[in-house]
Amino acid sequence: MPKYILNSGGLRNEPEKSRLFFIEIVKGLGETPKILFCFFAEKREVWEEKFETYKKHFSELAIDIAPTFELAFPDKFIEQMKNNDAVIIFGGDDHLVMYWLGQYNLYEICKSKVVATSSAGTNALVKHFWTCDWRKCFDGLGILPIKFIAHYESDYGNNDPRGPIDWQKGYNELAEYGDTSLPIHALEEGKFIVIEK
Repeated sequence: MPKYILNSGGLRNEPEKSRLFFIEIVKGLGETPKILFCFFAEKREVWEEKFETYKKHFSELAIDIAPTFELAFPDKFIEQMKNNDAVIIFGGDDHLVMYWLGQYNLYEICKSKVVATSSAGTNALVKHFWTCDWRKCFDGLGILPIKFIAHYESDYGNNDPRGPIDWQKGYNELAEYGDTSLPIHALEEGKFIVIEK
């Protein structure tokens, strides 16, 4: 059974929440967990740099375990998922991550894996989401039957020429969008929920 750990994003601003997120990811994976880092939401030229940065950060959080990390690539993703215990799908551009992840049967390749996500990575897995980049609702890939708002009530977008985000308006729009029976998870930065399905 897969375990989904859905994070709102903004972990670099929340060191304690980042530590708790990592602990949840490796929980029950033994002393040498294998973790796949997926940066499909980012432009290709930054993947290696981000991989090194996050590998260093998560290695510093690893106490009493010796994790190994691998960088995900679209042409190897299915095989990489088979060979790793967990995947972390990081944030960035919603459309870009859904383009790449939409090419796979995620439900199948995530069976028996820990799937941790952040921001746009979370948006990609849910049924519907409200994105603070576009300030509107979109459909995710529908792996999880929930609605999601990342970075909720943060200062995300405060320097945007459109002005600060009206978070309540976004929440209300998402409540009325798509399947209105689905629960909404609007999480502050660094917070996460766990869904075992």
